[in-house]
Amino acid sequence: MADRDFYSVLGVSRVSTPEEIKSAYRKAALAYHPDRNPGDAEAEERFKAAAEAYSVLADADKRARYDRFGEAGVRGGAQPFDAEIFADFSDILGDFFGLGNMFGGFGRQARPNNRGSSLRYDLEIPLEEAVRGYEVELEVPRHVGCESCDSSGSAKGTTPVRCEQCRGTGTLHQRHGFLTIARPCGRCSGSGQMIDNPCPRCRGEGRVRDRSTLKIRIPAGVDTNSRLRLRGEGEAGLRGGPAGDLEVVIHVMEHDDFVRRGNDLLTRVPISFPMAVLGGEVEVPTLDDEDAHVKIPAGTQSGDLFDLRGRGVPSVNGGRRGNLRVVAQVVTPTNLTAEQRNLVEQLAEITEEPVAYAESQSWWDRLRNVLG
Repeated sequence: MADRDFYSVLGVSRVSTPEEIKSAYRKAALAYHPDRNPGDAEAEERFKAAAEAYSVLADADKRARYDRFGEAGVRGGAQPFDAEIFADFSDILGDFFGLGNMFGGFGRQARPNNRGSSLRYDLEIPLEEAVRGYEVELEVPRHVGCESCDSSGSAKGTTPVRCEQCRGTGTLHQRHGFLTIARPCGRCSGSGQMIDNPCPRCRGEGRVRDRSTLKIRIPAGVDTNSRLRLRGEGEAGLRGGPAGDLEVVIHVMEHDDFVRRGNDLLTRVPISFPMAVLGGEVEVPTLDDEDAHVKIPAGTQSGDLFDLRGRGVPSVNGGRRGNLRVVAQVVTPTNLTAEQRNLVEQLAEITEEPVAYAESQSWWDRLRNVLG
């Protein structure tokens, strides 16, 4: 028997990437699956051929041997088809058929979908708290376990009974040619149990609606779109099923005096014309507990940049803290007194006007760097 071309079976080339091979297999599997083609022997054969091709081409070692020796390199002569590839079939098809793990005939058993849903909470925080970190209480509307029935769903003093349709397994098996498909039992929703006397408070769900208060720690250094995942703090599962997760998405508010660029903070400080000419020292606000001071050298221009190292935002991963970048802004005086105006006029008489803007390009470069 001549070797089959596994690449042709999936409709891909010999240089296709693993992602392209996986995508082609998914399309073929969806098209020829027995549930979509009941009683169609040709579709079943194509479905099996696609799975066999994928079982070889998805494995780098098998693919290399197949490329070199053909089917003999992966079969070992008369070695039968390895159906283990179906163990991961549901991961490829996702929930297309409304099931989780549906290939019970290959070592996996379908499980009830009684896990609680995960929740998202959008939290807006000021920049100061993003820099320092803090504890916050969140009020989260969610389902929690029913205390009246201890999350079982059965009325107090009663217990669930075994589902007779699936005999307590939670699954029903159906044969499709070479393939056995395990489906959750529709009568008990895959739990394997029936509730004859539902709890009056939760009506048999094992959970009730509530508003919970959670205290969480926001680490220093978080930024907009930082996500904190709290395991098991989402919706409670049905009848004692595991709870989902709570994902807190951070949104940092804009600040009037500071702009964040990565782990650096940018602010500006006004300086008088005399200080710009003669130099001096100016106080700079920070987001720490104490202010800082910056020495202004003589001849400072508007837009000159001064870095205060380690006064920016801490790294949320524990790395080096960013810097506070201070931009000098020379303030031109207005509403001069007669004496002040007279002195400025005297200064103007002995000061030459600049004939070219030799420093303007570097000033713009510095400003662009500051603004990102």
